Amino acid sequence: MPITFTRLGDSPDLLGESPVWDSTHHCLYWVDSVSRLIRRYQPATGTFSHWQAPSMVGCVGLADDGALVTGLADGIYRMDLASGEFTPLLRPDPANPQVRFNDGRTDRFGRFLCGSMGVHADPQGALYRVSADGQGEMLANGIRISNTLCFSPAGDTMYFADSLDRSIRAYKYGQVLQPLTEPRRFADTEVLGSGPDGATVDAEGYVWVALVQVGRIARFSPDGILNRLIQAPTDMPSCLAFGGPDLATLYVTSIKNSGTGRAISRHPDGGFLFAIDGLGVQGLPEPRFGQCPVAANAVEGEPA
Repeated sequence: MPITFTRLGDSPDLLGESPVWDSTHHCLYWVDSVSRLIRRYQPATGTFSHWQAPSMVGCVGLADDGALVTGLADGIYRMDLASGEFTPLLRPDPANPQVRFNDGRTDRFGRFLCGSMGVHADPQGALYRVSADGQGEMLANGIRISNTLCFSPAGDTMYFADSLDRSIRAYKYGQVLQPLTEPRRFADTEVLGSGPDGATVDAEGYVWVALVQVGRIARFSPDGILNRLIQAPTDMPSCLAFGGPDLATLYVTSIKNSGTGRAISRHPDGGFLFAIDGLGVQGLPEPRFGQCPVAANAVEGEPA
C-alpha cells in the first residue's frame, strides 16, 4: 500500500502540538499552543471543535471520561470538557515567568509527565511527574526545550530530549516512583540535521520522532538504529500520534509560526493537521491519567 498524506481541516494552527488519540470515543485531541486552544477532531463526522485555554498550552493527555490533563504555561491541570474549567494538579512555587510548560505525556502507569522550557531557550526548564492522588515531583532540571517524551510498550523505558542537544535520551523507568538515574544516549538526530521534537512509540516498540528543522519523520528501532526516514507533509512537523480504528493512521501536527521567531513555516500548508496512512505499522492505545493498563505486566523501576 502506498503512503498517503491527507490534510485535515480548513484552518491551520500557529503552533500545533501534542496529538493524542482517544480510542474510547474515536477522536483526536491536540493543541495550538500560541492560540491557546485545545482542539478535537472526530473523523467519523469530520467535525472539529475547540476549547479556549487561559494561557499558552503545551500539551494534552486523556483523563477520566469527560476530562483531559494538560500542561498550561504555569503548570499541569485537569480540564473538564463539559464546563471548560481547569483545576491545578501541579504548579511549581514560586512561579517563573521565564519558563513555560511544553511537551507532556501519560506514562503506562497512569501518571502524567510534563517538561517545561525556558521562554528564551535558556536552561531553566524541568521535567515533572504528577499522580492522580496529587503526588508531584521534579525528575530533572537544567532543560532548555523539553520534547520527545514517550514510553516503551511495557513502560520500562522513558524517552526524552532537550531539543537543543539534538539527541534522544533513554531512561530506565517503571511503576515504582523513584528518581531518574543517568540516561543512555538513544539516538543522535544531529546527523539528520535537526533537533528532535514530538515523538510516539508504535506497537513494535519503535520510536517515531518529528524532525522539525528538516521536514522529516524518523523511526528508530528499540536499540536506537534509524529504521525509516520519510518526508513530512509540510516543512515543520512538530508532533505525532497513532490513531484511527486500527491505530494505523499517523497524525502529524505542524507549525506555522511559533511566536518566538525560531520557527516560521515557508510551506503553504504549514500549521495544518495531517493524517498519514499506508505506513504498515500500528500504534498503542493511549493511557489515561489515573489508570494503569499495563500494571499487571509492568517492569518495576530499578537503578540503571
